[in-house]
Amino acid sequence: MTRRLATLALALVAALSACSADEPDENAADKPARALLVAALGDSITAGSPLWDPDEEVRAGIGEAVDPESQYEYWAQLALGGQATFRNCGVFGERTDEIAARLERCSADAQVLIVQGGINDIAQGRPVEDAAESLRGMVQAGKKRGLRVALVDVLPWNNGYPRAAGPIDRLNRLIDGIGEDEDVPVYAFYDRLEDPRKPHRMKREWTIDGDHPSVEGYRRIGELVKLP
Repeated sequence: MTRRLATLALALVAALSACSADEPDENAADKPARALLVAALGDSITAGSPLWDPDEEVRAGIGEAVDPESQYEYWAQLALGGQATFRNCGVFGERTDEIAARLERCSADAQVLIVQGGINDIAQGRPVEDAAESLRGMVQAGKKRGLRVALVDVLPWNNGYPRAAGPIDRLNRLIDGIGEDEDVPVYAFYDRLEDPRKPHRMKREWTIDGDHPSVEGYRRIGELVKLP
C-alpha cells in the first residue's frame, strides 16, 4: 500500500469509527463545507457485522478480528471521495420500528439519510407490510427534516433460505414502491449480492456467515451508493 493510500485508509477509519449509533459526530461542523454528512441508519448490515460495529464496546468484543472495511459506509465514503463522510448508526438485531426510534438523533446535523432495515422484522415474524410502513415513515420523517433520503432493500439471507425468500421478495417489492411513491432512490443491495446460480442467496465469497456480507460483499454494496 502506498503512503497516500495508507493515509486515506486511516482517515476513513477515523471518520467512521468516531460516529456511534448513540453519539452523533460532534466534529461534523468542522468538516469541509463541500463534504456532506450522511447518516446511515439501520441494523447489523449498516453496523458492519460481524467484524465491525460503531459501538466501541461491541468492537472490543470482536477482538483482533475487528476490521473497519467490514461496513458498506467505508467503501461508499472511499468511492465518493471528498463528497461525503458517513455516520454509522447501525444496531445489531433491531426491527424497523426500533430503528425508527433513533432517526432524530442519528440524523442530527446530517444532510443525507440512508434508511436500511427489515430482515429482523422477517426473522421475528413481523408482517412485511408493517415493516414497509416503518420504512416509509422514516423516509417521510427524513424528508420533513429537509434531508436528502435514500432507501436500501433487504439482502438475500442464506441461513433463512428457503423460508425467508418469499417474505424478502415481498418486502423488497414494497420498498421499491416506497421509492417510487416518495421519489427517493433505492439501492439494490439484494441484486448486487445474489448468487446468479443460487437465487435468493448471497454468493459464497460475498457472505462471511450466511447472514452478513463479507468484506468483499460490503465493498460491492458500498460502491453502489450515490448521493441522492
